[in-house]
Amino acid sequence: MRVYLASYGCTANRADGNLMAELLREAGHSIVSMPDEADVLIVNTCTVRSETERQMVAQIRELLPLNRRIIVTGCLAGAEPGIIRKISREISMVSPQAIERIVEAVESQNPVYYLLPEIRHRIPHFVNGVRFMLPVAEGCRGSCAFCIVRIARGALRSYPPNKIIEATASAIKSGAKEVELTAQDTASYGVDIGFRLPKLLEEICRIGGRFLIRVGMMNPESALEILDPLIQAYRSEKVYKFLHIPVQSGDDDVLRLMRRKYTVEDFKRVVNAFREVFPEIVIATDVIVGFPGESEEAFKETCKLLEEIRPDKVHVARFTARPHTKAMTMSQVPEYVKKERSVIVSKLVARIGLEINRNLVGRTLECLVVKPALYGGLEARTLSYKPVFLKDCNGLIGRFVKVRITSADSFKLFGETVEEINLRQLAE
Repeated sequence: MRVYLASYGCTANRADGNLMAELLREAGHSIVSMPDEADVLIVNTCTVRSETERQMVAQIRELLPLNRRIIVTGCLAGAEPGIIRKISREISMVSPQAIERIVEAVESQNPVYYLLPEIRHRIPHFVNGVRFMLPVAEGCRGSCAFCIVRIARGALRSYPPNKIIEATASAIKSGAKEVELTAQDTASYGVDIGFRLPKLLEEICRIGGRFLIRVGMMNPESALEILDPLIQAYRSEKVYKFLHIPVQSGDDDVLRLMRRKYTVEDFKRVVNAFREVFPEIVIATDVIVGFPGESEEAFKETCKLLEEIRPDKVHVARFTARPHTKAMTMSQVPEYVKKERSVIVSKLVARIGLEINRNLVGRTLECLVVKPALYGGLEARTLSYKPVFLKDCNGLIGRFVKVRITSADSFKLFGETVEEINLRQLAE
């Protein structure tokens, strides 16, 4: 059968989409690029925020007039199957834990509901391109008051290290140059199997060839547990000097209300420890404004923390209450206050980002060219994972190049290629 598969949301969800496509191809089905070309339509959903949920529902409704069988996978199926049933009882559902049954769902002539927690055994394999998205774990150890993803994906379940290493080695052999390790909390990897993230990184770095590893989001309390060996693992030239560590709030009282398991000082300790060893490391973080109980003073503490830490990248989110979470029952901050705070923080992080990026103008940096840019030219990444946009240069995707930074804005760099790096000469 011909199957249309659209994935939304985080890298972990997109990796799930890759695995489903792989399983379907193995079973003899083909993946098509347009819904009207397909016999079966799969929508691999995200539900992290209420506006995202609305977009997913609208996307599913748009497909109904095609009169094709529809399967909804991803976090919406895992956390809120009732919403999907309200759209149509003819829609099949497969939760994130059950995606290895996607072939059964596609081949069934009747609606199926694979929603119970199951043990996943497969991780996706590299198909083509430069980037390889590789999930290392499912679920997390947290119980955050605002998070619906924990409901959708369940408790921590780490994949065996030998499978991860084998998949990475195969990807590198097939031409991958960047490996994205994904999880809800990468620093929790291996707690359940006795093989932690630093050891996994060390083993992956032993694989031959020139490639770069992007370590995905990690929570501060998990990073603290493995801080010294993690920093040691980051010393490898094969690891991007990039740290995505969400703080969510700069106020300890708000963090307690959120049920986060760290303090502001814990967060700062991790960031400062990495910066002491890697002064040019890129720090990315996440901030929620308008969480229930966030006073004006607490909000100012968040702004103060951002001024102090000066992260390169900040994802700013206005709090939206999600079903089945503790925060849904708490007294809410007025929407106009959330909007005001969001504007203030967004302007702050844009200013900080511009100041940081302008300091790189005129420098020559080594980059990996990863893909065509959305509006023409090419997108590259520095060794600290900053995005650099280049004018179109034929044949450079997947190559390491030296780039002179010519200009910058708050979120990205612009540059021109100086020379391609000869990996054979480097090896000599």
